[in-house]
Amino acid sequence: MSLLDKAKELSNKVAEKTVEFSSDEVIADTIIKAVDKQEKVNTILKERGSNYRVSSLNLSMGIPPGISFGIRRVTEERSTEEEIEDGKLPTK
Repeated sequence: MSLLDKAKELSNKVAEKTVEFSSDEVIADTIIKAVDKQEKVNTILKERGSNYRVSSLNLSMGIPPGISFGIRRVTEERSTEEEIEDGKLPTK
């Protein structure tokens, strides 16, 4: 088999995989798994007292497929009720 034949065969395999990765079911399954991972990681971060959460997901359907997670700092805003109870805001 010549080098050109091998390249053509490899090209055909890549084309088949691309079609396989673009199926609606594969994309839906990937989204479900990524969101599940985001929720599990956020639960662990919260339990450990971290001030950060996974806030966004970027999925790239290619060869290989990829997932990127965006991180954000959680703002710890106190409610008005808590501030009144602590005497930080006057009551009417």
